[in-house]
Amino acid sequence: MTVAFTRRDALNEPLDLAGIGIGPSNLSLACLLESVPEVRSRFFERRDAFDWHPGMMMPGVELQSSFLKDLVTPVLPTSRWSFVSYLVAHKRLYAFLNANYDAVPRQEFARYLAWAAKGVAGLRFGTEIRDVEHRDDRFVLRFDNGQEEARNLVIGTGSSPFVPDWAKPYLGADCFHNSEAKSRLRDLGAGRIVVVGGGQSGGEVVEALLADPGSMTELTWISRRHNFEPINDTPFSNQVFSPEYVQAYLKLGGEQKQAALKNSILTSDGLSISTIHAIYRRLYALRYLEPDTLNAALAPNRDVIQMERNGHAYRLIVRNQFDGGIEVLHADAVVLATGYRFQLPDALASLGERIVLDRNGYPMLNDDYTMQWTGPRANRLLAQNAGRYSHGIADSQLSLMAWRSATIVNTLLGRQHFDAEPDNAQLAWATETASAMPHQLRAGYSDGMLSS
Repeated sequence: MTVAFTRRDALNEPLDLAGIGIGPSNLSLACLLESVPEVRSRFFERRDAFDWHPGMMMPGVELQSSFLKDLVTPVLPTSRWSFVSYLVAHKRLYAFLNANYDAVPRQEFARYLAWAAKGVAGLRFGTEIRDVEHRDDRFVLRFDNGQEEARNLVIGTGSSPFVPDWAKPYLGADCFHNSEAKSRLRDLGAGRIVVVGGGQSGGEVVEALLADPGSMTELTWISRRHNFEPINDTPFSNQVFSPEYVQAYLKLGGEQKQAALKNSILTSDGLSISTIHAIYRRLYALRYLEPDTLNAALAPNRDVIQMERNGHAYRLIVRNQFDGGIEVLHADAVVLATGYRFQLPDALASLGERIVLDRNGYPMLNDDYTMQWTGPRANRLLAQNAGRYSHGIADSQLSLMAWRSATIVNTLLGRQHFDAEPDNAQLAWATETASAMPHQLRAGYSDGMLSS
């Protein structure tokens, strides 16, 4: 389905903002902009309707962040598009509260997002942007049947499944990324299955396979990490999902950012405790209570070197990083829980040479989420969910999407419409000036203890 667009008025004025892609991030921005009528915006999505990670929506999967970190609540708690408003609108607030969830079912949050996408103004589904050109003082977005113009663009197309080079030649019905797991696993019919990737996505695939093995007789789960580790979900660790941490992170140099990102990786990429318990208990039952029904093996510290066809099956050459040994795995099917990577949409190809990229292939972002590009400063290119390296670990998560959207709105307006200032920090991340230091730290500073 395609939609034709015409100019809105006789003045031929462009939109103030056009959004490419409608995922949670741009949906959050659209919800906040509802309270800012002076910004004329529209968001475009090639899919016919909002659908959040449908291929990963397996039974029992849970959200790894609080439901209060929704589209709007952290910056506009009175918005009608909050998760609590969704529960009230569907007359199940009390039932939800009484369920006393340790973690919200991801299916529930997906329904909340779809509910908001059906109600908020300015969203255009079934509209694929084929090309974007910068002309004079505006961007021109071309569709199959018409065009739209805007002074500013925000990219919210999300991350794309990452497939390692060694697996790319074999993608198909029995070798696929976990983003397709829900539809693929049901009819897989494989005896020997290898799951690659030790994060939450890999854990959810393994949990689903163990719960409904079908014709599977062997399951091997391999990970590059030194163990199958839980998400670091403690109060102090979760401070990295806060505006104050982002502001401290932005002041770091390149190598410092890389080190900080590495140190905080398990705050977002670890396994939920419930997933770990479910898998371990099922493995216990298979080993001690139901022997000979399924052979399951977990193998951390493994790095796939090569994959090749072996008749109708696969052979994986794997290096054991723990002891340096080389191993060979045989599989009838391979599931790749190998993560996601941000990439600019194809529609921006004509602007590609004008956009500055970092060494990871991500757009270079300024602190306010504007891309560095060679076009006029009055025409901003903004990116959502693209600042993992520039803004920290939280940028690829749901946790700060409302705060980031508020920051983008403030950037567009040139004033602080939303209060995006950080809370009082529980942790002192950055080195402060002497006047701002806590007494214990300031004493050492004033006594010359920190001087050379």
